[in-house]
Amino acid sequence: MKDKMTKLEKYWILYDVGNSAFVLLVSTILPIYFNDLAKKGGISEVDALAYWGYAMSVSTLVVALIGPVLGAMADTKGYKKPIFTACVIVGAIGCAALALPGDWLVFLVIFAGAKVGYSASLIFYDAMLSDVTEAERMDQISSQGYAWGYIGSCVPFVISLFFILGNEAIGISMPAAMAIAFFLNAAWWMAATLPLLKHYHQHHGIPKKEHVVKESFGRLKKVFADIRRHRRIYLFLLAFFFYIDGVYTIIEMATAYGSAIGLDSQGLLLALLLTQVVAFPCALFFGKAAKKYKNTTLIKVCIASYFCIALFAVQLDKQWEFWLLAVWVGMFQGGIQALSRSYFAGIIPPEKSGEFFGIFDICGKGASFIGTAMVGAISQITQNPGSGVGMLAVLFAAGFVLFGMAAKE
Repeated sequence: MKDKMTKLEKYWILYDVGNSAFVLLVSTILPIYFNDLAKKGGISEVDALAYWGYAMSVSTLVVALIGPVLGAMADTKGYKKPIFTACVIVGAIGCAALALPGDWLVFLVIFAGAKVGYSASLIFYDAMLSDVTEAERMDQISSQGYAWGYIGSCVPFVISLFFILGNEAIGISMPAAMAIAFFLNAAWWMAATLPLLKHYHQHHGIPKKEHVVKESFGRLKKVFADIRRHRRIYLFLLAFFFYIDGVYTIIEMATAYGSAIGLDSQGLLLALLLTQVVAFPCALFFGKAAKKYKNTTLIKVCIASYFCIALFAVQLDKQWEFWLLAVWVGMFQGGIQALSRSYFAGIIPPEKSGEFFGIFDICGKGASFIGTAMVGAISQITQNPGSGVGMLAVLFAAGFVLFGMAAKE
């Protein structure tokens, strides 16, 4: 198997570098900035955590509803790239528009729209994997995407921190510093997308029909029927629904959780920057390990590790514990995402990748509304953020058992 990457593989990986800047922004700076807006609006810290979780849930639920239909449309030849482009534009413009509102509720609405664009773009991006590389290289290229995404996203993040943490020394207001960060990350996202948009061509797909939308709904119905007939795909999606829900909830709620329990904001940002740095070599490690060990075994290791992470987070109340957690998450974050994506791409028909990845997104980012809503609701009910985070261990336990059943098929 060749080791040197093609230009198209590199351009596909580059999109991970671009969109990961938005992901890092969402998991670090945005929750802290939102907490500040909410505090000015008279919202308590626990309620702010809950509202942030609800916004996450609404955005991912929207993608869960529209994702399968868009994915089915994208499998029509000539449609995947334009729909992907539209989603990227919505996400990037939404990211830049976060600089506009000073009201916490308006900010949440714009954020939810930006996140819908980002999440929807990943349906088509993931489905492109079978077009840009060969089947035996999927584990390696998928892992490379996450790895370079982690390290590449640090560039706009560090520049953003320079303006945000040093705004007084520079002589600009905090809203102006945040505006620079939002515009910078949006520009980074778009710039990293352009090479893929220029060079990508859809190889797998079905011929264009007269009524594309109607045909897409019909094919989507057949996909659900196919999933029911293929027990391995069905069990994997069910397992993925549970364990990746917990993973994304941890990514999206980490800073909000740290703020809610009173940890230092600057320390939270630097700790999560460390997560990205640790995740880079670890994602590459899992990509190489997949050549020697079964990817099913590696995925099980990652799920078990996240189960322990969720239990550890329950008692977390010190800054050094958050730093330890940041390193721990970084070790397995890239591996579980990359190997799950390539494992799924390897068990589905390549000509129906858009349709199947639309379902995949329901069970992944679309399903993560459960974890974020659960953390928010339980935190509000108990007035203890740790209680909500601890419930994520149940999701990982269910995912581990179901994935074990899928791996035996």
